[in-house]
Amino acid sequence: MTVIGICGGSGSGKTTLLNRLASYYKGYNPSVFSMDNYYKPIEEQQKDKNDIVNFDLPTALNREQLVDDLQRLIKGESIEVFEYQFNAGNKHVLITIEPSELIIVEGLFVFEYHKVHQLLDFSIFVDVDPSIQLDRRIYRDQESRGYSREEILYQWDNHVVPCYNNYLAPHETKADFIYHNDSRSESDFDRLKGTLEPILPEKRNQ
Repeated sequence: MTVIGICGGSGSGKTTLLNRLASYYKGYNPSVFSMDNYYKPIEEQQKDKNDIVNFDLPTALNREQLVDDLQRLIKGESIEVFEYQFNAGNKHVLITIEPSELIIVEGLFVFEYHKVHQLLDFSIFVDVDPSIQLDRRIYRDQESRGYSREEILYQWDNHVVPCYNNYLAPHETKADFIYHNDSRSESDFDRLKGTLEPILPEKRNQ
């Protein structure tokens, strides 16, 4: 079994890389473990000095349940989790994640949660220019979450950037691979595949 972790800032392209790896290594039928599925209810979230909920803190997730579920999945047990959907209220869909020889973990706090990092066989840090991240965040949050531009920029300056500086950037040097999600993405993906091949149980990427 191989457990791969993908970390990167908001809008860096973590999910895109996750989906690409899952598709390329579809022969494993990989287990996809998203840390987003462990957000606590909004009434349990911390607020900033202006009484705005801050979803970009390590305390925003149910760390204990997350770690327990990941450990169970690695042991070969199937797990059930409510799939995170923004603004879904109490209508989140319960999904089952089956164990696999290849598990891909994705989230902001892959390194910050020490117990998660310890469970990984290989870690990837997704790096991209902050201006690109912000543009992606503005587009996503306006189109799918109904935020105004002012709200998005407030969260960016007061929540997203501090989160990156405090809980992601300090761990970048711990990553086994830095994936540049820019003009170098194709060459980096080829390099990543070559780096992963020796640690995968078998070569079944087709």
